[in-house]
Amino acid sequence: MTRKIFWQDPYRTAHKTRVSAVDKEHVCLEETIFFAFSGGQESDSGTLAGVSVLAAEKNGSDIVYTLPPDHGLQVGCEVEILIDWERRYRLMRLHFAAEMVLQLVYQLHPGIERIGAHIAADKARIDFAYAESIAVLFPQIEARVETLLTAGLPIVTAFSDEVVERRYWEVEGFARMACGGTHPRSTSEIGALKLKRKNIGKGKERIEITLVRM
Repeated sequence: MTRKIFWQDPYRTAHKTRVSAVDKEHVCLEETIFFAFSGGQESDSGTLAGVSVLAAEKNGSDIVYTLPPDHGLQVGCEVEILIDWERRYRLMRLHFAAEMVLQLVYQLHPGIERIGAHIAADKARIDFAYAESIAVLFPQIEARVETLLTAGLPIVTAFSDEVVERRYWEVEGFARMACGGTHPRSTSEIGALKLKRKNIGKGKERIEITLVRM
């Protein structure tokens, strides 16, 4: 099992650990701060032992990193992980922004079905099965988002089941949601948002979310 430091300290940008497994260009580590694609959130970018990480994927409770074939690492090697902090921080903020918007949509329209989501470093999106324009909800969503951001409420993250690595975030008085991504400490860190509606097919609506200040 790869110990995932990014859950305990999502603000850490460098970490030293050891290689636990090597299979050609695929490498596993004892510990990591390098998030792998999960729950719609894209992977971090950065380096491992000075070599660019080409891909990061979950494999059960491990994370497998793909490196160039000539990486030269062996089991037991001490390595340093460095992540692109600017990208990580945008992903953290956009991830929580998307989940905040999602919870507000659920509260305003109980029973609505989410059918997809993706969080990149430039924008996030959430897709819904919805027969009308979802933009009619935007004024209420934007007003409640502003209240949450201004309040600067703590974003608490923890395990709901540590054995199977099931996690959640919670903002007291607002919502609690199962999630294994990375999040800021406070709602005030998200910053102002812009919402955009797209119709992506019959009965399918998309909300795109961007940060005013990247």
